[in-house]
Amino acid sequence: MNIKHYSHNTCDEQLGVCGITSNDRILTTKKPIEIYTFIDPLCSQCWSMEPILKKLRVEYGHYLKIRILVAGKLTTWNSRGSRNAHLNSITIERQHSMSSAGNIPIQDMDLEPFKVSLAIKAAELQGPRAGHAFLRKLREALFLKQRCITDQTVLITCAKEASLDVDAFLTDLTSTSAVKALQCDLQTTREMGVETVPTFVFFNGHTEEAGIKISGEYPFSVYVQVLADMLGFTPRKSNSLSLEIFLQQFDFVATLEVAVVLDLSLDEAERQLKMLLLQQKIEAVPFRYGTFWRWIR
Repeated sequence: MNIKHYSHNTCDEQLGVCGITSNDRILTTKKPIEIYTFIDPLCSQCWSMEPILKKLRVEYGHYLKIRILVAGKLTTWNSRGSRNAHLNSITIERQHSMSSAGNIPIQDMDLEPFKVSLAIKAAELQGPRAGHAFLRKLREALFLKQRCITDQTVLITCAKEASLDVDAFLTDLTSTSAVKALQCDLQTTREMGVETVPTFVFFNGHTEEAGIKISGEYPFSVYVQVLADMLGFTPRKSNSLSLEIFLQQFDFVATLEVAVVLDLSLDEAERQLKMLLLQQKIEAVPFRYGTFWRWIR
């Protein structure tokens, strides 16, 4: 497991993003642990981490908050000749741990990684929750619907589905604030030596102790152990959610997400979901490699 230690860096609370800034500010937060989550919006392994991140938020959200940072190389993004090479090097394939529509032919799409990364930062200007919701809708559009997520109409659709202020989002998409936020992410990526995604860096904002970096995907117990190490004690789980409350809270989830978060086998998760389907409380949305379930409001 790739674990390294890093000094704690500040976050821009106004923008809802993190990065390397001046040393004259100290991060303060009610929740002691902050997890810097380095992702690439085109990374299928990052998509496969959704169940783990949901479980962390549900069980230990009273201890932590999650910050999304876009990892990438601006010089590569800005080079039209090397842009396609960059895209072809990203493997988009079936993940055993998350539903998808199958292999995504991104080499046939007119994708612009810089634009979609900038869109994530523009969404975050409306708050961290808005940024998380928008990123989720982007991933659903790419991995489930195989849509080009740099197309303007797709971005607007994702913004609407994430309940963003669409007019503000479109304005921010061309703003210097979004560009600076993305540049901040890229600087943080370089400073912390992040070379692969997903990568997670755990910080305790209540101490001066160094952070812990984990690169790659590991069992949930590994992240809980890192959380305990950062806190200095065994964290207490939140009260368990019922299946219906979980579905109401997250609205559109995969069978695996239900199984992971609620500690069920896949068969048992599907059985319980089908019971709610018969009661017409949810609808099933099948894809090539798995089924999603939508709460009926």
